Amino acid sequence: MMQIDILTLFPEMFSGVLGQSMLQKATEKSAVNYNVVNFRDFADNKHSTVDDYPYGGGAGMVLKPQPIFDAVAALKEKAESKQPRVILLCPQGERYEQKKAEELAKEEHLIFICGHYEGYDERIREYVVTDEISIGDYVLTGGELGAMVVVDSVVRLLPEVLGNQESHMKDSFSTGLLEHPHYTRPADFRGMKVPEVLLSGNHKFIEEWRNKEALRRTLQRRPDLFDKIKLTAEQEKWLKEVKKDVE
Repeated sequence: MMQIDILTLFPEMFSGVLGQSMLQKATEKSAVNYNVVNFRDFADNKHSTVDDYPYGGGAGMVLKPQPIFDAVAALKEKAESKQPRVILLCPQGERYEQKKAEELAKEEHLIFICGHYEGYDERIREYVVTDEISIGDYVLTGGELGAMVVVDSVVRLLPEVLGNQESHMKDSFSTGLLEHPHYTRPADFRGMKVPEVLLSGNHKFIEEWRNKEALRRTLQRRPDLFDKIKLTAEQEKWLKEVKKDVE
């Protein structure tokens, strides 16, 4: 079972997210255990303050090292697993991608640090954190929403959570390409028809169509992804056909 600890000043933000849909099913299947901790509880001063003014001056407040150091130490002490990955959500972190989700899904224990205020005391980065993650090139009020995104993307990859292991293997980005279009009943909805090949029952043709459509969608929407993947000879052939259609 994976252990996920989340350090935040707003634990109530996570109750709805972790208690719904696939994230809840993951706990029911004993694939993961969530532990949301208010790190203000670890503050060592009578007012339970966790932030202070930055040395050298400047706008905003900075998260103090003591509450985070002590909170992480307490979680590690309780842990039965090996050294956990301690993840800091911040704009300066590496841009989050599916490969990172697949990497984190192999771990036994993840600790997420969700900060607020202007920033973190640098000693948190240097001595506590193992990974810094950004979910995009924009700034949020705090790290909570980023942590929710990462947790969701990791937990759905755990064995038996989705039910069908092929589901996430064919997701957009898992193959390096965007996913092909999907259709369901009715075959004719207000004059908008499902492609005939999907109704043919010929699995070879259907698989080829899906591969070509994945290439087409990637070419049209995210051509930069082709720089990161190596296509098979068959995919190269299909891509040439798709490019002719697009032109």
